Amino acid sequence: MAKVLEIRWHGRGGQGAKTAALLFGEAALETGKYIQAFPEYGPERMGAPVTAFNRLSEEPIYSHSGIKNPDIVVVLDPSLIEPARVTEGLKPGGILLVNTAESPDSLRERLGLPESVRVYTVDASTIAMETVGKDVPNTPMLGALARVTGVLELEPMIAAIRSKLSAKFRGREKLVEDNLQSIRRAFAEVKGLN
Repeated sequence: MAKVLEIRWHGRGGQGAKTAALLFGEAALETGKYIQAFPEYGPERMGAPVTAFNRLSEEPIYSHSGIKNPDIVVVLDPSLIEPARVTEGLKPGGILLVNTAESPDSLRERLGLPESVRVYTVDASTIAMETVGKDVPNTPMLGALARVTGVLELEPMIAAIRSKLSAKFRGREKLVEDNLQSIRRAFAEVKGLN
């Protein structure tokens, strides 16, 4: 892992970008990493663009600002790609992970991305609909992110997320298990891996 790994999440209000950043950060914390997980608020309403951030490190993190030059960009809503300029500031050799049925090669070509940027896609919306019953792609994107980065191992991450979701959704075990299944599916279905 880089000294400090920086991740920027792009989504719309109601898609769970903030929750995904928090869950990813808490799962990383369980492995002994230093973490930051925080949103950047604009107009707080359903459907409005939302940005969230993670920093992960093996050492204490002293920066407390938004992330302008991320190592990884995660996009929950592909309609934000151009208007939100999601690839702006993405480091050379960085990762772009997008919730879309589009292939990584097609996306790379459409956006004119250099070969140094690693592009991955996963149809997290379909996975969410088929597992959870609604188009909230945040938990599937956690599985895809774990797969493409290797920063967190799948089962320890799932155990940490199970704990957090069980507390949040007390008495709704099926919803928790459906979300965990969506993580596993996205981990297996992400495209762009060699």
